[in-house]
Amino acid sequence: MAIVSATDQTFAAETSTGVTLVDFWAPWCGPCRMIAPVLEEIDQEMGDKVKIVKVNVDENQETAGKFGVMSIPTLLVFKNGEAVDKTVGYQPKEALVSLLNKHL
Repeated sequence: MAIVSATDQTFAAETSTGVTLVDFWAPWCGPCRMIAPVLEEIDQEMGDKVKIVKVNVDENQETAGKFGVMSIPTLLVFKNGEAVDKTVGYQPKEALVSLLNKHL
C-alpha cells in the first residue's frame, strides 16, 4: 500500500479502520526527512497490515493541535480511529516495527 498524505479534512477517514501509523512532519524538519525512507521500508514490508499516513503540520495545524503535536516528527499509532500509541523524534526501523507489532 502506498503512503497517503492526509489533510485536516481527510484525517478521520484515513485513520478510521485498522492499524495506521501517522507521521506528523514538515518539509523543513531534518529528522522528518531522515525518517521518510524508514517509513517507505516499513510500508513495503508491512503495507498489507499497516497503513502509513503523513500529515504536514504546516498545512494541517488543526489536526496537529488536536493531538498535541509539539515537536516533529511525532508518530501516532491509530487502531480503528483511536490513538493508541505515540513516539516523538527520529526512531530506527526496528523501534517502529516493534511499536506497530504491539497493535496488530
